[in-house]
Amino acid sequence: MGFLTRRRGGKRLHWTDWATWAYLAFGILLMFGPIVWLLLSSFKTQAGLQEFPPTFLPLSQVTVEVEGSPRPLPLFRVTMEDGSVRELAEVRRIGIVSTMIDPADPDERISVPIEAREPIRAFQLATENYTTPLEQFDFGRYLWNSVFVTVIATMITLVINSMAAFALSIYEFKGRNLAMGFIISTLMIPITIVLVPTYVVVASLGMVNSLWGVIIPGAATPTGVFLLRQYMLTLPKELIEAARMDKASEWQIYWRIVLPLSLPALAVLAIFSIMWRWNDFLWPLIVLNQTEVYTLQLGLNAFQGELNTQWNYVLAMTVVTLLPVALVFAFLQRFITTGIASSGMK
Repeated sequence: MGFLTRRRGGKRLHWTDWATWAYLAFGILLMFGPIVWLLLSSFKTQAGLQEFPPTFLPLSQVTVEVEGSPRPLPLFRVTMEDGSVRELAEVRRIGIVSTMIDPADPDERISVPIEAREPIRAFQLATENYTTPLEQFDFGRYLWNSVFVTVIATMITLVINSMAAFALSIYEFKGRNLAMGFIISTLMIPITIVLVPTYVVVASLGMVNSLWGVIIPGAATPTGVFLLRQYMLTLPKELIEAARMDKASEWQIYWRIVLPLSLPALAVLAIFSIMWRWNDFLWPLIVLNQTEVYTLQLGLNAFQGELNTQWNYVLAMTVVTLLPVALVFAFLQRFITTGIASSGMK
């Protein structure tokens, strides 16, 4: 609280204090406003999402049980011809005229113009947006497939990239900088150019419609090699030489000395890898054709039909896909500044 209430002008607020708080409030609104809107919209019904003007909170039509009606009837606030206001339930609507009844006296039928009625709505969370995809659309399997691909691919990426970075930073040999330059130059090759040859290799290995066909092709990344190499170059060479004098093997130096000291950079690469694999859509769309091996991103695409899109399910499952990445980022964010600052990435 002392930090939050700190003022430049002492007891009185300086104009820079107002400017600072306005800038921070605008930044918070710009960054977290869409997320809050997404979260609240994920609890709206399909009809609630199509309302115009849109509402910020998830509001649903209030219904009432009426004697003799097989289903609950929507409740409206109706302005009568004499100016009085009544709460009536709609039985049916034909054109611009709505047939309504009083829930307390269901025998009387009242014809009301649709412009004279106003729906009565209340705050209600449509939790079925989350439960229905998990129960009926096998979204739990999609979630497991994405978790499997992300975890295994990230582990393989960390191991392979750290080995390459270890060789390019610790060992001194002719052509080391040339090899590193060749690795970095692959960043300039668009992914669309390598899609066809990569698919041919994956198909020849029999990994089409297999999660391993999604995991293995992107195991080594030039960005990860560069990030880890730049960090490992900052490690003291004396430590490596002391380990060799103590007859430590190269594997022991890599596993027990270099990797523990490179944890900040590994954490940054882990965050990048999780984001890449979790949000990947194009490559799984090419490799996977069977629904039982779909990832979350492909499962979300299944809700978009040719004539109709189930936006309530799409938004709810989008929130589900955001949660793991947010949790990983919250857990590893303290390593980001250290890892990027030490590796020289911008």
